[in-house]
Amino acid sequence: MVAGMVTEDEVRQALRNVLDPEIGKPIEDIGMLQGIEVNDGSVRVHVLITIEGCPLKDRITADVTNALQPLGVERVEVDLSPMSEQQRAELVTKLRGDGAAAAPQQQRQFFVGTDTTVIAVASGKGGVGKSSVTVNLACALAAEGYRVGVLDADVWGFSVPRMIGVTGQPVGFNNMILPLESHGVKVISMGFFVPEETPVIWRGPMLHKAIEQFLGDVYWGDLDFLLADLPPGTGDVSISLASFLPGASMLVVTTPQEAARKVAERAGKMAERTNLRPLGVIENMSWFACPHCGERTSIFGAGGGREAADTLGVPLFAQVPLVPDLREGGDEGRPIVVTDPDSPAGQALRDAARKVAQATRSKVGKPLPLMAGPGGAVAGGHAGHRH
Repeated sequence: MVAGMVTEDEVRQALRNVLDPEIGKPIEDIGMLQGIEVNDGSVRVHVLITIEGCPLKDRITADVTNALQPLGVERVEVDLSPMSEQQRAELVTKLRGDGAAAAPQQQRQFFVGTDTTVIAVASGKGGVGKSSVTVNLACALAAEGYRVGVLDADVWGFSVPRMIGVTGQPVGFNNMILPLESHGVKVISMGFFVPEETPVIWRGPMLHKAIEQFLGDVYWGDLDFLLADLPPGTGDVSISLASFLPGASMLVVTTPQEAARKVAERAGKMAERTNLRPLGVIENMSWFACPHCGERTSIFGAGGGREAADTLGVPLFAQVPLVPDLREGGDEGRPIVVTDPDSPAGQALRDAARKVAQATRSKVGKPLPLMAGPGGAVAGGHAGHRH
């Protein structure tokens, strides 16, 4: 194509491939493409950003420029300007869907695609590696091509941000929050809103409100899977999540030992009483293999995962060995399914992710209304004012 012969329609068509980095939709579809000017081989594109000082403005500029390069344009200018309050409100309405604005207050829409499979990951007791399993399953599903999010519902003991390697503060405007992303997985956690060393000392109603807002105010987009990392036990957070999302699935994580198995079974039985669907069991720390001779040692006993699965009437999806790399990856934000997917632990977790997908994706997707009243910003404050 000769420079200078490009048309506005050709430019607009090329820009269909430019997505907002956080919302994941074409900038034209969500009202960000404000205008196009074509003059003598140069193109000027006017793009709206949600917040003044958008930290991703350089990426938006680069994406627009790269999208127009195949047209042979000599010079591309990208003019970025912030949305007005009205434009931001229109964007939120568009993302929630036309029906959400008219929904009764007692039935807020769950801010995610209607065919999303929601899986609550529970453990009964702490220290069995539930968060590590959640993060690795999420990354393994993302590597398989699924669109995945993780809701870190462990409000007191949040650890998902560190384990998946994401830091920062999510963008927030007009009671909508955009999750952060790492390894292709969208993440929201209380850890984004309070310092890591600060204890969260909350009682039931505040916990209930936080989970409501993580579900009702966070724009997850069109996910295939949303994994909710529950706190240990069968307390307020687990009950709240179950009440918000009746019909979601529950995956139970345990170690082989008898004490962990018994508590895990109680968590699984809680699912049946709260309208969650028991899905399966993953046994973590199943054995330790000597790095020198390869001999397996069952440090925490054997058979607990199988017994828990049999008691709950669900399959045992995986037995994950105890390996230092799994722990180190969690501390450093490098999940083992990403750094060493063919290791015994990585392979076990990847196989478990495939079984989870097979067990759930045959289910016909249907809307999951969030049964709660209207809410504001997370934790009684406001999310970060960034794009």
